[in-house]
Amino acid sequence: MLRFDSVVWKICVVGKAMRVAAAGVAITAALTAAPALAQSGASCHGGQSFGQFLNGLKQQAVAAGVSQRALAEAGPSLIYDQGIVNRDRGQRVFGQIFTEFAARMAANYRMQQGQAKIRQYAQAFARAEKQYGVPPEVIAAFWGLESDFGANMGNLPTLRSLVSLAYDCRRSEMFQNETIAALKIVDRGDLTPSEMIGSWAGELGQTQFLPTHYFNYAVDYDGDGRRDLLHSAPDVIGSTANYIATGLKWRRGEPWLQEVRLAPSNLPWDQADLTIKHPRSQWAKWGVTYADGRPLPNDDMPASLLLPMGRTGPAFLAYANFAAYTEWNNSLIYSTTAAYLATRIGGAAPMRKPAGPVAQLPHEQLKELQRLLVRAGFDVGKVDGVLGQQTRTAVKAMQIKYGLPADSWPTAELLVKMGGNAAPAAPSASAEPHFRPMPAPGITPAEPRKHKRAPLPPQQ
Repeated sequence: MLRFDSVVWKICVVGKAMRVAAAGVAITAALTAAPALAQSGASCHGGQSFGQFLNGLKQQAVAAGVSQRALAEAGPSLIYDQGIVNRDRGQRVFGQIFTEFAARMAANYRMQQGQAKIRQYAQAFARAEKQYGVPPEVIAAFWGLESDFGANMGNLPTLRSLVSLAYDCRRSEMFQNETIAALKIVDRGDLTPSEMIGSWAGELGQTQFLPTHYFNYAVDYDGDGRRDLLHSAPDVIGSTANYIATGLKWRRGEPWLQEVRLAPSNLPWDQADLTIKHPRSQWAKWGVTYADGRPLPNDDMPASLLLPMGRTGPAFLAYANFAAYTEWNNSLIYSTTAAYLATRIGGAAPMRKPAGPVAQLPHEQLKELQRLLVRAGFDVGKVDGVLGQQTRTAVKAMQIKYGLPADSWPTAELLVKMGGNAAPAAPSASAEPHFRPMPAPGITPAEPRKHKRAPLPPQQ
């Protein structure tokens, strides 16, 4: 979640929900408008009023094992809020480049906080690593990015958010399941309905789990009989490790991301792709070294070359464990930043700065390029000026066709070759969601996660 003081911004990329929530917004106005809207009946529920829909949802919950006691306890919180639905639909796209985002979100203060948390909760981190195989710095990086180590978790009633989104037709099935999972959490005794306070999208706790993941992966690491991801740091540490290891299939003892230096004259750029893996020995033959110039190991460990800003930007080797990051959040900017922050917390040197500004297409020109790619037969998802994986894949194919360096990075040269109009590209132009200037610590990015978001309109 991305938070700016009292404002919570949740942003969507590549076809996931951009969540924009203002924590200081009063809920009264939304509730005032809700009854008439809810009573009109949602088309996906056969025109049922919210009350009729809620009765059916309660029956589903009972069938799933939720007790009448839990339903009664949660009842006052199961209220329709049109304001929540409006926020879910009020998607806005901003743009920020990877180096800017990483400098802000993986800043030194957050690295130092992560290191301090590892020292403070050394026993819980050591236990989690032994049990699940997830290094402390990996857990700490997600913890810091998602809530600034518990400082910013949201302040909206979770059950109200979930049931409102369940009644809305856009992702009804997903949020019906999430509502039932939240009721199961109440039934299990982990949290009371009044304690369930979080983001408007229904995420809970210091690493922002949706209720299904809270119910399935939360563990009691402090021994108090509850799985409390809002207040117990040991529970947060153990539960996050459990999810990464069990849900995201983390591979014990293996790396996830390492910064590297390239030799442009030797490198076949079309091999720089997360879907393509080569042994480190092959990358070494192509002139790839560690960022400090040391040679890569001459071994057969497979890795992909990740160029989040094309061939003139930062470069990384991404290993099998990097898939856990793209599953947590399928924005390339977020996932790469989270993985990079983990390496920094673990003691890696700061990322090397690009030799010069990386030229980027302005938002409208990127939309024009997307339209041209669609006309050429490619599926880029929504034509919205956001650089997602489908657009990257199409760009690479056209770069190969025109004999350009196939690094998947859209350029003015490619736009012109495809018949578009290209003004000089601006280094500050938009490529992925942009986050407003961060005034102070206490801000964390959250873009939608694959493991936390059902598909929205076609992913770009």
